[in-house]
Amino acid sequence: MKKAKEIVVPENPVSWYLFSSTRSAWLWLIIRLYVGYAWLTAGWKKVTADEWTGEQAGAAVQGFVQGALEKEDVSSWYAAFLENVVLSSPKVFSFMVAYGELFVGLGLILGLFTGIAAFFGGFMNVSFLFAGTLSTNPLLFVLATWLVLAWKVAGFYGLDRWALPLLGTPWQKNGVHFR
Repeated sequence: MKKAKEIVVPENPVSWYLFSSTRSAWLWLIIRLYVGYAWLTAGWKKVTADEWTGEQAGAAVQGFVQGALEKEDVSSWYAAFLENVVLSSPKVFSFMVAYGELFVGLGLILGLFTGIAAFFGGFMNVSFLFAGTLSTNPLLFVLATWLVLAWKVAGFYGLDRWALPLLGTPWQKNGVHFR
């Protein structure tokens, strides 16, 4: 069997600048801080609220899910997930959402594991969108997706500047080398 020849498609200058050059890190810092602040403040409100993490933990999740189940635009598969999984453990999901939002916000603001924090922020945005909640979720999802794409440089003005070279990447044994 003949081995196929590998074709390497060169990266265009715009995507290289945005996703690989540390010269674009200032742009990602602004986006990262905006998205991080949105998550941190939302998470902090939930972590300090009784119906999220206090004596009545789970009450807010139950109310949110009940409201989502009443909407006609919620997909049947997602409604089944909400009804059978989330409503069976509202207290667990209450803590997961509250602290998840808080930690995503902290990760983005500190620039630590930026790509991972942005991924989980986007995951939560999509979950809220599936439940029929628009608010700022579409914008935050788009920005989170961009931050995931720019993970190599999005945390350059943050703790990723030191964490990524120390941890390395699977395809580079000696770590990430910023230019």
